[in-house]
Amino acid sequence: MSNEEQEGIKQRAYAESMRYMNNAKETLQKARKEDNFYTDKKYVRTACGTAYNGVLLALDAYFELKGVEMPQKKKHKSIEFYMIEAGKLDGKLSKELHAAYRILHIDGYYEGILKASVIRDGFASAYEIINKIKPIHVLELPPAKPSILNKMFTPFF
Repeated sequence: MSNEEQEGIKQRAYAESMRYMNNAKETLQKARKEDNFYTDKKYVRTACGTAYNGVLLALDAYFELKGVEMPQKKKHKSIEFYMIEAGKLDGKLSKELHAAYRILHIDGYYEGILKASVIRDGFASAYEIINKIKPIHVLELPPAKPSILNKMFTPFF
């Protein structure tokens, strides 16, 4: 694979992963914080699930760049697949993946943990993983368009 092809894969995957992370951050803001806890489990769960999916997109690209043989398209990739392959390539990546999986997917998405510092740690691990595919020249993401509801209710907040 040429350098240009690799850079193209990085550009697309990084932009898409960061789009997921930006959406997750926007959703998390809706959960409002009191002290060090979020107040709305629904938004925390949604944000954590979105961030975790951004991690998986980044890992797919990273594995492609490293020549990892991916399971057939019809076969579901398990967390075991990601953990084993990450461990073979990079010990730190494996640790960050374990943290992101536990915090974002299990604790955040499934369990609905509300402690803000824990969620922040999960997001930090997600960014560490996504930065593994950061291209040389990062394309700017277009700003998210505010929804009609945001426009309608902004004067009230």
